[in-house]
Amino acid sequence: QVQLVESGGGSVQSGGSLSLSCRVSGYTYHETPCMGWFRDAPGKELEGVTVIDRNGVTTYADSVKGRFVISQDNTKETLYLTMNGLKPEDTATYYCAAGRPYAGCPPAWDHGLDYWGQGIQVTVSS
Repeated sequence: QVQLVESGGGSVQSGGSLSLSCRVSGYTYHETPCMGWFRDAPGKELEGVTVIDRNGVTTYADSVKGRFVISQDNTKETLYLTMNGLKPEDTATYYCAAGRPYAGCPPAWDHGLDYWGQGIQVTVSS
């Protein structure tokens, strides 16, 4: 059973930094699929933030490119999102997500993946 549990987050002033973690279980090392981060802000559609594929190749939304970094530990059991230069428009609930075992990142990755964490709030004040 795949489980994704986010931690970190909180409140920060504009220009600050925050890091999110996502504890991943339910895959063996070789099964680990495409994983990523998404966010949901009031009045906006769900937005794909970034993904990392099975080979460690990363893709970012234009809105966060150069500011956010996705990474994972050597065991692939923890996914990270390091957020720098935060802006008020980054305020959202952030979700960790993952695909089915062995799955790569689909072309339309920003539409979502198969498994989701419970979400964690990030608030950036001006």
